[in-house]
Amino acid sequence: MTPPSVTIASARDLDELDFGKGGGTVTVVAQDARTREVLMVAGADREALELTLETGEMHYRSRARGLWHKGATSGNIQRVVSLHADCDGDSILALVDAAGPACHTGVTSCFSAVLPASILERLDAVIAERARDEDSPALSYTRRLLDDRNLRLKKLGEECAEFVVACADADRAQAVIEAGDVYYHMMVALRGVGAGLEDLAEGLRTRARVLSK
Repeated sequence: MTPPSVTIASARDLDELDFGKGGGTVTVVAQDARTREVLMVAGADREALELTLETGEMHYRSRARGLWHKGATSGNIQRVVSLHADCDGDSILALVDAAGPACHTGVTSCFSAVLPASILERLDAVIAERARDEDSPALSYTRRLLDDRNLRLKKLGEECAEFVVACADADRAQAVIEAGDVYYHMMVALRGVGAGLEDLAEGLRTRARVLSK
């Protein structure tokens, strides 16, 4: 039996999975590695998981579609960040970097109506999408900031100063508005150095563990 939180990193690790319980497949829950939003649930057999490990992109198996590569036709591929088996070895949590919507209806998640991402997660996802879209920088303020380091740092400094002034004036309403502007420009600046919301969260978790000792 597979112990809890086993990372599936090679074909050898697949030997620990219980494919028999599901008639030759295991359940795969795909989750966005940055926002932690649950994207979709599908099945995968050993062949699909071997291809997933080999290519670094999610492959699944279903009765209706057979073996299929997520995003092969739509372009909405899911790049593997890590795979983790549950304690029974019959389910896998796949942390992925999604290149587009996971649901066939065109929305980010098959569970969007049930488990909507927080506003901070949605903002991070939009910034990440703009960072990938290099074709039309003139149409996006975020893209302009990402393309110009001096501009994004200048704007971040301006927003921080405006936030400080609002707090100094004890202007609650304006302080909230300026805090939102600071957060947005901070997240763009983080994306400019290759980081995002999950990196920020992990840094805070690490700090919390240190402070709790």
